[in-house]
Amino acid sequence: MAISKIWGSALAVGLALGGLPAAQAQSWEETVAEARGQTLYWNAWGGDEGINDYVAWVGERLAEEYEIELVHVKLSDTAEAVRKVVAEKAAGRHADGSVDLIWINGENFKAMKDQDLLHGPITPSLPNYALIDVAANPAIELDFTIPTGGYESPYGQAKLVFIYDTQTVSEPPASMAALLDHAAANPGRVTYPAPPQFLGTTFLKQALYELVDDPETLLLEAGDNFDAVTAPLWAYLDRLHPVLWRDGKDFPSGDDALIRLLDEGAVDFALSFHPGKASAAIAQDLLPDTVRTFVLAEGTIGNTHYVAIPYNAAHKAAAMVAANFLLSPEAQARKQHPDVWGDMTVLSMARLSEEGRALFDALPRGIATLGPAELGPTLPEPHPSWMTRIEASWLERYGS
Repeated sequence: MAISKIWGSALAVGLALGGLPAAQAQSWEETVAEARGQTLYWNAWGGDEGINDYVAWVGERLAEEYEIELVHVKLSDTAEAVRKVVAEKAAGRHADGSVDLIWINGENFKAMKDQDLLHGPITPSLPNYALIDVAANPAIELDFTIPTGGYESPYGQAKLVFIYDTQTVSEPPASMAALLDHAAANPGRVTYPAPPQFLGTTFLKQALYELVDDPETLLLEAGDNFDAVTAPLWAYLDRLHPVLWRDGKDFPSGDDALIRLLDEGAVDFALSFHPGKASAAIAQDLLPDTVRTFVLAEGTIGNTHYVAIPYNAAHKAAAMVAANFLLSPEAQARKQHPDVWGDMTVLSMARLSEEGRALFDALPRGIATLGPAELGPTLPEPHPSWMTRIEASWLERYGS
């Protein structure tokens, strides 16, 4: 099925579910004034040193410009922060909550939205949100097919890429079926992170996209059809696991661990949600300069990541200011630098000033980073229900 048709279905499903509520009444100047002197507790994944360094830089800039102290509450799983808010609501703590800002998307956003745990809508009040061309990229307001409703603010875009060393692999596989063939011909040379680590779950969803009869099925909530739709995935994994690294009995923790295995020559491929990951690793002497990036011929999964503010956040004003700063050309260009993060911007170049565009024009692409045209088609994230049920089934089948 054509990628454009899949995206068209995703947008139709999402936009039919609801529109954007009215904006907040407080002026931006009042929000900034209220934020000064506040301490902001940003609950965000802490599993990557480069990303942690970026968050620390954001904290420095917020302190310099707005007198906000940023505390990075490092998570191994975003669900940890969601559970905090759920527990506080159950305990009647409807104000002065411990979580001010969450790096969030997918199943965790849906869980918070369904339980009315989010403050907002926030995006109508963020001045820098005007730098996003939503008309040209309406999917930015759909999170795993769920309308954001303005309750989360985008601050980066990701796309699944594969990384390999040209000295070891001359022709990388162009499909998940070809990856299985490579693994069978080269036992122990392929692996992926174990779900529920998000990259591992994405690997499974990527395979399912290729194996399912009708990809549009994945855009709707998983129901009684789950077993039938996912049966080809389990058959695929049953063939793959015996020829995985360490016989499929041990799995790397994420893309950094995969990078180390690739550098050591233990495996042939690494995975990342950051197209600039390989170039950044080369710049940091974590990979040789013969490493390159590739994507699959029929497209790879891409998504947007966001920040959201819990309904009971103690420092909502500081969280709003931080969300707006994350959308500034300064913060977005720094994040896109291959030596910092390599994360793709959500901003529209046409909406930036000449000075703002110059920040992006000056960015090096990186020796192993694919250009926009080379990244190929982007597959939309399936409905969050597929993610949660696939993770549970994987753990039941292979988790031991």
